[in-house]
Amino acid sequence: MRHLLVTALVYVLTLTISALLLADEQGSPSAAVENSLGMKFVLVPTGEFLMGSDESQDVLSQDYPQYERRRVQELGDEAPVHRVRITQPFYLGQFEVTVGQFRKFLEASGYIPESVADGTGGYGYNANYDPTKSDSGDAFEGRDPKYSWHNPGFVQGDNHPVLNVTWNDAIALTKWLSEKEGIKYRLPTEAEWEYACRAGTRTRYASGNNPESLKKIANIFDADAKEYWPRWAQFALSGHDNFAFTSPVGSFAPNSWGLYDMHGNAWEWVSDWYANDYYAKSPIDDPQGPADGIVRVRRGGSWHTWSLYARSSYRNWISPNSRYSLVGMRLVREVPER
Repeated sequence: MRHLLVTALVYVLTLTISALLLADEQGSPSAAVENSLGMKFVLVPTGEFLMGSDESQDVLSQDYPQYERRRVQELGDEAPVHRVRITQPFYLGQFEVTVGQFRKFLEASGYIPESVADGTGGYGYNANYDPTKSDSGDAFEGRDPKYSWHNPGFVQGDNHPVLNVTWNDAIALTKWLSEKEGIKYRLPTEAEWEYACRAGTRTRYASGNNPESLKKIANIFDADAKEYWPRWAQFALSGHDNFAFTSPVGSFAPNSWGLYDMHGNAWEWVSDWYANDYYAKSPIDDPQGPADGIVRVRRGGSWHTWSLYARSSYRNWISPNSRYSLVGMRLVREVPER
């Protein structure tokens, strides 16, 4: 354990030096570039970090006592902790893709999102829906054609994160932007996402180890949201963030690299296929995830996510054509070759 701690400190120091050098060359780490849809991107430096979590079930059960033991037993895919090296800098969306930006894409491209194209819709909040009386037991009503990217069942402004988008919708956006601007856009890899979320930290959250620290940086399940879902009240943070549903992007403090909402607000699609044993065989340099699979990874948690599942290391997965009232996206804009 002592050896691992020393190694982690060395990596964090290396990461910090790399970030400072890159900032010196190309401006402040929080300086953003803006694209044709009004998306802002922050330069993420090269560097190394320790990916994943090796916290024991006993420790997690002690620190998250409101959760059933089986929930911490299901976190084995976060191990083993492994060294990852990001060898190329990249621009990452400073914010999650917004409703307004997605609308501009649809209007300019003519693309029809899957929730509309296949006629089955998405998921949404309905005050009269009772999960205990539904076949799925899901927290939200759906699929239903009345729900889609522009209607998750609650009011959103153009500056809120777009939801009910599939992995395929996200890929369509990246392809269109790449062709329009002549610069490659894509989804981040799972490794790039965790690297950027941590921003040099090794704690559970970019804000520290205490779940209550999330109130400074994240819109997740808290006292405001629990009023709508009292059956899960024990999982809510104790305080109020003044948002029962999504918040405008950037409503909370950024991490040290100038990235907002890396925890909470909307789950974010990443490019990787999912495999629960991938970490054991992951390459050190720029891991891309398994070569194939059935489900894709999403990261970061949402406005409805409990704190255990908003940790930097937590992995979630879902079918590429899934659309849900908690899931959005954040894009990578690659650095042009000199």
